[in-house]
Amino acid sequence: MGNKFKIGIVGTGNIFKAAHLKPLLEHPEVEIVALCDVNEQKARQIAEEHGIPHVFSDYRELLKLDDLDAVDICTPNLFHSEIAIAALQAGKHVFCEKPDAVSPEEAQKMADMAKQSGKTLMVMRNNRFTAASQFLKQYIREGHMGEVYTGRCGWIRRRGIPGKGGWFTTKELSGGGPLIDLGVHMIDLAVWLMGNPKPIAVSGATYTKFANNDISDSVHSQFGEKQENGTFDVEDLAIGFIRFENGASLQIEFSWASNIGEEMNFVELRGTRSGSSIKKGELQIFTETSGQLTNISPALSKKQVDAHGEHIRHFIEVLQQRVEPILTPEHGVDMIKILAAIYKSAETGQEVRL
Repeated sequence: MGNKFKIGIVGTGNIFKAAHLKPLLEHPEVEIVALCDVNEQKARQIAEEHGIPHVFSDYRELLKLDDLDAVDICTPNLFHSEIAIAALQAGKHVFCEKPDAVSPEEAQKMADMAKQSGKTLMVMRNNRFTAASQFLKQYIREGHMGEVYTGRCGWIRRRGIPGKGGWFTTKELSGGGPLIDLGVHMIDLAVWLMGNPKPIAVSGATYTKFANNDISDSVHSQFGEKQENGTFDVEDLAIGFIRFENGASLQIEFSWASNIGEEMNFVELRGTRSGSSIKKGELQIFTETSGQLTNISPALSKKQVDAHGEHIRHFIEVLQQRVEPILTPEHGVDMIKILAAIYKSAETGQEVRL
């Protein structure tokens, strides 16, 4: 294809600079034509450095550009749905950082507008693109795990509160704490590997015990911008249990801070023929062979996969109509329904039916 997809970015903070900028700049079929940030100076600096022609402080102005094919949204969570819906209405394809939205209603509006506009809407699910995840998905697809009936997943940190006092810890802007920040990643990966069963009920509890603790041991706490004496009205730990329509279940635990040995993210699945564990990106399979219990460690490439970049490249492949999308807006609606219901369950002390 001779013409390049022209993309505009809304939100030029750390996640954009760390995970989106490089794969977009390096993609032979993409041209970044505009940057938008409420802090226009921040966007202007990046634009000058990379020869990006347009800079805006209001995304509505960016959407007026004639030759814009797609929008990449990297703002605080609250604004994801508003900007995505406006972009889809304006006839642009949308790629958006996770989470899809801060409420199921907003996620549903995004999905509806994508359908109505006929444009592609995709939300970051980078963990589906790691070498371990891709191998395990194929392994399950080929039937080697049998029926995958339960599992547990989590992302737990010892001390790793991002941008304390800033938008991450302000519920109005973020929608919640580690459950919505980290839960999206691992719950999505587990549910996708399980074959995307429909969630029907959840139970959960949330805790805030480290709002006054300033120790940090996680590289991830650099995200967001800290604010002295800022707001901290979200949880720092969430646990829960999800039931699915097909009888499967999933235990979850997500924390920014708790007294554990070390930071860890994991997805463990139990199947009738074998079980699996992805911990810190390492995959192990637990099965039986020739009458003996056996552990399998697939010899996956040690080459570091840029999973964020892989997902952005997948988005471009979908726009080029070369591949079917690995996820749909409906997956996002289900995800936000699960998260909202866990928060509701934590508040009421009751199981919540979906």
